[in-house]
Amino acid sequence: MISTPICDMLGIRYPIFQGGMAWISDGKLAGAVSEAGGLGIISAMNANAEYLCEQIKIARELTDKPFGVNIMLMSPFADEVAKVVAEEKVAVVTTGAGNPSKYMKDWLAAGIKVIPVVASVSMARLMQRVGACAVIAEGGESGGHIGETTTMALVPQVTSAVTIPVIAAGGIGDGRGVAAAFMLGAVGVQLGTRFLVAKECGVHQNYKNKVLKANDIATMSTGKRLGHPVRSIKNPYTKEYFKLEYSNISDEELEAYGRGSLYRAAVEGDEKTGCFLAGQIAGMVNKEQTAKEIIEEIFTQAEDVLKGATKWVK
Repeated sequence: MISTPICDMLGIRYPIFQGGMAWISDGKLAGAVSEAGGLGIISAMNANAEYLCEQIKIARELTDKPFGVNIMLMSPFADEVAKVVAEEKVAVVTTGAGNPSKYMKDWLAAGIKVIPVVASVSMARLMQRVGACAVIAEGGESGGHIGETTTMALVPQVTSAVTIPVIAAGGIGDGRGVAAAFMLGAVGVQLGTRFLVAKECGVHQNYKNKVLKANDIATMSTGKRLGHPVRSIKNPYTKEYFKLEYSNISDEELEAYGRGSLYRAAVEGDEKTGCFLAGQIAGMVNKEQTAKEIIEEIFTQAEDVLKGATKWVK
């Protein structure tokens, strides 16, 4: 069985995190992933403390194993959900869309392992300085908010720049991706798109179908003009957004056009006006499975790949 330092640090069986996806990663999905041996993560997204408390309760009813909470630091409720995770003594906090330094003291005092998502070497170094126990280096192949650098280029640069463990994310969907991440210096992986089609994932079936039908060129990135690019599956909404982005429309109008689009996709399944965030790996995702089946299949594949890793070496 594959085990790495992140397994020992967090008390998990497999070195795999489930990404914190807004409107998708709830207590039910996080609980299922953690119970299966990975690290399930609840997305605090733009929700308030009451919502997060409810999801933490759900996860704890499903598993006694560690799970995490992802806090989007741009959220208007960031301060109150940051307080909730400290009070609830959640095992792990991952962060995105900002700098978590202002919360680190309270989180560390509560015994929380803080693992920020980073898209650059400079941010990885800063997170190490402020007390992060690990970082998630996420390449631009991933779904949702993305950076400029690809996983293949980002992960080895981050692993060379910091001494804390590095988790690889972006473009990883099977055991080959896990094995590649290890070769780049990572000690674990984070997957979002693959878990979209987990049977325990409560996202709208139309969303799951979009992922299952996707091919290798099914996604596109939009939002760069506003400084917050995202990757999603091509549909009428994303194509229209892309046109508007390079038109004379004001930034305010563009922001208004994007408002609520993820909710319409994830909760309502609106295939015309919804934004179906997904990574480039969507073209490899072709079946619904339980979280347990997904994790066990991935690591069985990874073991086979790693056993044959030197077959081309003479």
